[in-house]
Formats: sequence, C-alpha cells, structure tokens
Amino acid sequence: MGADEAAPGGGGGIRVLLRRKQVDSDRARAAGGQQLAKELSITQLIAIGVGSTVGAGVYVLVGTVAREHSGPALTLSFLIAGIAAALSAFCYAELASRCPSAGSAYHYSYICVGEGVAWLIGWALILEYTIGGSAVARGISPNLALFFGGPNSLPWILARHELPWLDVVVDPCAAALVFLVTALLCVGIKESTFVQGIVTVLNCCVMLFVIIAGTYIGFQTGWVGYKVSGGFLPYGVNGMLAGSATVFFAYIGFDSVASTAEEVRNPQRDLPLGIATSLTICCSLYMLVSVVIVGLVPYFAMDPDTPISSAFARHGMQWAMYLVTSGAVLALCSTLMGSLLPQPRILMAMARDGLLPSFFSDVSEKTQVPVKSTIITGICAASLAFFMDVSQLAGMVSVGTLLAFTIVAVSILILRYVPPDEVPLPSSLQTSFRLSQECDEEKVGSPLGDGNHEQGTSEIKDVIVVESINDPLIEKQLYANKLDELNRRKTAARSIASVCVGVLILTASASVTFLPFLVMCLFCVFGGLLLLAGLGMLSWIDQDDGRHSFGHSGGFICPFVPLLPVMCILINTYLLINLGGGTWMRVGVWLVMGVFVYIFYGRTHSSLTDVVYVSLAQANEIYGSSSSSAFVA
Repeated sequence: MGADEAAPGGGGGIRVLLRRKQVDSDRARAAGGQQLAKELSITQLIAIGVGSTVGAGVYVLVGTVAREHSGPALTLSFLIAGIAAALSAFCYAELASRCPSAGSAYHYSYICVGEGVAWLIGWALILEYTIGGSAVARGISPNLALFFGGPNSLPWILARHELPWLDVVVDPCAAALVFLVTALLCVGIKESTFVQGIVTVLNCCVMLFVIIAGTYIGFQTGWVGYKVSGGFLPYGVNGMLAGSATVFFAYIGFDSVASTAEEVRNPQRDLPLGIATSLTICCSLYMLVSVVIVGLVPYFAMDPDTPISSAFARHGMQWAMYLVTSGAVLALCSTLMGSLLPQPRILMAMARDGLLPSFFSDVSEKTQVPVKSTIITGICAASLAFFMDVSQLAGMVSVGTLLAFTIVAVSILILRYVPPDEVPLPSSLQTSFRLSQECDEEKVGSPLGDGNHEQGTSEIKDVIVVESINDPLIEKQLYANKLDELNRRKTAARSIASVCVGVLILTASASVTFLPFLVMCLFCVFGGLLLLAGLGMLSWIDQDDGRHSFGHSGGFICPFVPLLPVMCILINTYLLINLGGGTWMRVGVWLVMGVFVYIFYGRTHSSLTDVVYVSLAQANEIYGSSSSSAFVA
C-alpha cells in the first residue's frame, strides 16, 4: 500500500490484526515519557540468563531421562537439545539487538507480523511467567524441609497445611518467597540482578563440586556406568532423540535476557553476547554433570527423584545430599527471580501500545522499574503458589515459550525478505502529511509556481530534474525495477507462508496416532514438499535491501538464513504439537479469554487505532519538518 493510498490503522477485520508498529527509534524514545534505567552490563545479562535457565530440573532430569530414554548417551541428548535451543537463541540475538525495547517476543512480533499475533504471544507469555513462577515457588519448600529433618518438617508457619473443607493444600513458604522476590525486583534492576548473580554463582559452585568430585570417584571406581551390557545407546538413536526433546525444556530461560533489552547500556553488543554466553555455560554444565553422574551409576539403577544425591551416597558420601539439596534450592530461587522479572516488562510494553490499561506502563521515578506491574505480577504468582498445586499446569509454561520461539523465527524470515516498508504516522502529524501531499501535487501541476523571481533559478533546476525523470526510457526502467521488487516481495511472502503451512502439516501428521499409516505418509510427503518448496524459493531469491536499515544497525546478524530459522520453526512446532491434548485444552481456554479481552479493550484502545501508514522516506521528511517547525516556534 503506497503512501497515497494509506488508510487509517483503525480499519476493520484482517487489517486490524495485521497493523504493525514502528521499531522504537531515538525520536520515539525521546517522546515516550518514562523510561527504564539503563544499568545492565554483559556480566549482569549472563547472570540473568544462567540463573533463569539452570533450574532444579537438572538435579532430577539426569535420572529420569537416563532411565527412560537415553541411557549413557544422556550427554548427547543434552548436546542436541542445546543445539536446538541455540537456533532460537540466534534469532533472539538479532531481533534483540535490532529492536532493543521491553517486551521480547511480543515486541518483535508486533513489529514484524502484526497486532493480532503479538497480542496472542504476549497473552501466552503472561500465563507462562505466572504459572512458571508459581510452580518454582511450590518446589522450594519440599527441598528446604530436608534441612529440618525430612519432608513435612518445616516450622509450622512455613509448612504446608491442608484445608479439608476446600480440599486445598496451602503453601505459605512459597507465597512468602514470591513476595520476597517481588519486593527485591521493586528495589531496582541493578540490585535484583546483583542478588540473582550471587545466587547463580553459588549454584554453579555446587554443580562444579558435582563435576569435580564425581570425576574423582569415577576414576577411582572405573566408570562402571559406561560398562553396562546395553552399550552406549541402549534405547537406540530414537531413545536419544526422545531424551533430547525432554531435556530441551531445561534450556528455557535465556529469553529472559531479551526481555531486559531496554535496560542494557549497549544492547547492540551486550544482548547477543549475553544470550550466547549464558546458553553456552548452561549447555556445558548440563553435559559435564550428565557425563559424571551417568558414569558413576548404571542408568537402570539411578534414583529417578534424587539421582545426584543417591549417586554420591552409593560411594559413601551421604553428606553430599545436603550440598546437592542446597544447589537445588539456590537454583529454584534464581529461577524464581528469572520467572518474575520478564512479566512486568511485557505488561508494560503491552500497556504502552494501548492493548492493556496504562496503569501497567507506569515506571517509578525513583527506582526506574515498572513497580505497579511488578506488584500485580507478584500478587498473582503468590496467590497461585499459596492455593494451587500448579505442577499439573507446568506443561502450559512450555506452550508460551515454544510459541514465542516459533514466532521469533518467523519474524527473522519476515525481517530479511519482506520487512515493513511503511511506518505508522501518529494522528498529531497527519495534518503535516496531508499538507506535504498537497504541496507535492501543486509542484507537479505548476512547476514554476507563482513565487518571486529570486526562486527562479532553483525552480528551473527542479523542472529540469522533473523533465529528466519524465523521460520515457527512465520511467520504463524505474517502473520495471519497482515491479520486480513487488514481485520479489510477493514471492517471498508466499514462500514464508508455504514453509509455515508445510511445517504444520508435516509435524501434525507425523505426531498423530489415529490416522492409517498410508494416509499419514501422504500427509507427511505433502507437508514436506510444501516446506522444501518454500525453503528452496527463499534460498533462491534475494533478501530485501531494506533489512540493512531496519531498526538499530551494528548488532548481531543471524547466520544461515533461511535454513536456520526454518529449522527452528520445525523443531519448536513439533514440540508444541506433542505437548498433549490436556495441555492444549487448558491453554486454549486462556487464549480464548485473551481474544475477548482484545476484542472488547485492546482493539479499540490500541495506539495504532488512528494512524496513517506512510513510506519510511515520507515519515522522515514529516518528522524533520515537524521538528524544524517546533525549533523555529
């Protein structure tokens, strides 16, 4: 849609769902009012990434996955899962450095895809972080109880109590910890990150103890775990891959780094480094721990609940149980901070865009954090942690994360091949836009105008330029170039759609069990052909030149496009489909609620309701004339 055909952003139907906002520029930031404090450096980003990712799951997963899926090949399962997570990390790194603003995947999808998808992503992330924080908090009290003599040994005020008339088990300890972390987050991003860094370092020290002490014991005993009769791959390659799909969720958390983009001092440099370094550290720790523990105890003899503690106990180190439990508690506390940190910033970003009430976008002048959003987040998470056993809802956390990973990869394809070529113009500047259009029409209609003689020379030059542009040969060449670019964008858009549809058909048909084998194969072949056709076309056509000027330049560039984001879409979609029907039913209820909230509030209060879309060149010209007029005034 050209500038002369620009329609208000508040149109109905599909147009509303596809309206896209502009990348936050320095000009937009200057007019945006309250901003978050730019306090974070590369070391603090690594603390957030590692602390949010390395949870207590690693202290349990090594036993469960080794017994049921991978066997001694558990290390390879962690490696494959780490590579799969790195695909999403590459996509996040480019978008975070190009669009360094609060909101993470919600923000990126609003810029690249459209308002409808952005709303669903933001709404799903709200659910993810709330349930994730509550589930983590509920897991802390059983581990703490081990220091007081065993399960159900906490002091009465912190212990779990059953309310028989409601058939509910309340957890005061979990709620208290959520409120404590909420208060810490309200103090300031620098202070909360410092505490999270200390907790993360202590947790990593515990894991290093497991690695070093376990290696010593392994060499002393001859690594009996690798001498089992089943060999290195007792469940075959399929078992190892199934283990990779399970441990993949142990890497969820690095996206918390992207949510703090607005608070980073040098986002173009530090955000990609923070994401990559934190993921590398997590993958290395996971692999080293799994190498040691699988070697100390045969996989079929592992304790599925406490694999690390029991492995040391088998070799006469019962006291190590307390150290390992300390690591689990520290990991849970760090993950709790990482779960509650991003949500207030997503709420703030959605409120800035008008999709939620402005109450959520308020930033404290003293601490420069969204205190109101943080308090609301803490109250909701504490209430869930106090009243509900959210372990059954834990699968819902994965839906939000995998949806975000998928849409971020799609956004990379859109940014590279069909980046937005128009930007929304606020209603306050639409008068300037109409005046500039009228002036252009007058210049074309009367090149020499009615001005004084002093302007004659410059006007004659303008006429010469206009006449040269009106040369038939030049006009034909310009028209051909414009037509070629239009066709390229259409081909790219269809290819991206072909990839997405092909991935959906392929993964769905490969996962269902009720279809006859022949029908399943036909659907798989059809989906695979769509996927390969779209990927082949994207590899053949050129990427858009506009990608170089999109957002903030000078940051990280995702490699191997389009192959890398397409692989990312394929892996995440497969994991999404295999989460189970019960999880999707619960998430579906939440998403339907979000649709109603959007229809009755977000759609009509969106900041893009009364905008006009113009080309980038026209927008810069209008902003420039507006700023010069204000300067003169």
